[in-house]
Amino acid sequence: GTFVGHKGAVWSCKLDPLGLLAGTASGDFSVRVWDAITGATLFTFQHKHIVKTVDFSMDSKRLATGGHEGILRVYDLQQPNKDPMMIPQPTEKKIHITKCLWLDKSSVLAAGSDGAIRFWDVDAPDGGKLLRTFTVGAEVRDMELKNVPGRGTILTVASGDKVYCFDVDKNELTKEHKLPIHFREEGGASLHPSGTKFIAGGSDLWVRVFDFESGREIECHKGHHGPVRCLRYAPDG
Repeated sequence: GTFVGHKGAVWSCKLDPLGLLAGTASGDFSVRVWDAITGATLFTFQHKHIVKTVDFSMDSKRLATGGHEGILRVYDLQQPNKDPMMIPQPTEKKIHITKCLWLDKSSVLAAGSDGAIRFWDVDAPDGGKLLRTFTVGAEVRDMELKNVPGRGTILTVASGDKVYCFDVDKNELTKEHKLPIHFREEGGASLHPSGTKFIAGGSDLWVRVFDFESGREIECHKGHHGPVRCLRYAPDG
């Protein structure tokens, strides 16, 4: 089916963990929550600028959004008419939020155009507490969280012409690989569930697979006729 309603480009779409809700972020300054079975619009959340990213909490009760305002918003889907929690990013220069992800039931990651990935406690009594920050060399184009057996929780980040892998549990950068493509305008990366390799695509037409440890290119898949905007491994690899 087709979910009809946005008046602008759709920049991000997510299903909730149960697959019953869909969330979309749009260039029409709005986020919509849909019934993923029927396609009906359940809620529309207006913003003041382009919205680039959306993500559901693990229990499907909250929705995080971000975009060109540089404000992380957290909506309570059980009280959709209630004003959202709003967390401006703590920078002197205004930035865009390019990606947001729930880490656990109370923590949200917000990645910015300043190359910072900020971890926020959205249950803090003062309305959002900054827990820690990871920094990469350029605007964050993509990020993915994955629990890898034997490695823990790995955050994979595509930024500039590099892919970074952070060990979230140990709070450290474990891998930083320079690639033959760049992510300045589009693209992303995804870690294989085994943690042994990752896939990346961006400025050119090819989709490449790299060894996690060395960064060596081990596969190249040709066929697209334009830059790669997004890619993900299936949960079973």
